[in-house]
Amino acid sequence: MQFDILSLLNYKGLLIGIFTFLIIGLYHPLVIKGEYYFGRKIRWCFLVSGIIFLVCSVLIDDMLISSLFGVASFSSFWSIKEVDEQVERVRKGWFPENPKRAKKEMATK
Repeated sequence: MQFDILSLLNYKGLLIGIFTFLIIGLYHPLVIKGEYYFGRKIRWCFLVSGIIFLVCSVLIDDMLISSLFGVASFSSFWSIKEVDEQVERVRKGWFPENPKRAKKEMATK
C-alpha cells in the first residue's frame, strides 16, 4: 500500500496563506520606494498591475494560482490608498523625502 502523506493533507490553504503573507510583505516596500522615486504617479502602476492580476485571476483555472493572482490584485488596489498615506507620512517627517523630486516639484510651482 502506497502511503503518501502529502496526498492526504490539504496543503493549498496553507500555501495560499504563506504566499499571501509574502505578497503583502512585498507591497509594503514597493509603496515606500515607489512614492520616494515617483511620487503619487506610482498609483497608476498599482492600478494597471491590479487590473492585470485581476484578469489573470479570473482566467486561470487552477485554484491555487488564481487565488495568488487575486491576492496580488487586491494588494495592488490597496497600495493605491497606501501611496496617499505614504505621502502624508513623508509630510509628517516619518519617512525621508526624495530631495531630487522635491527640487523638481518646487521648480514647477
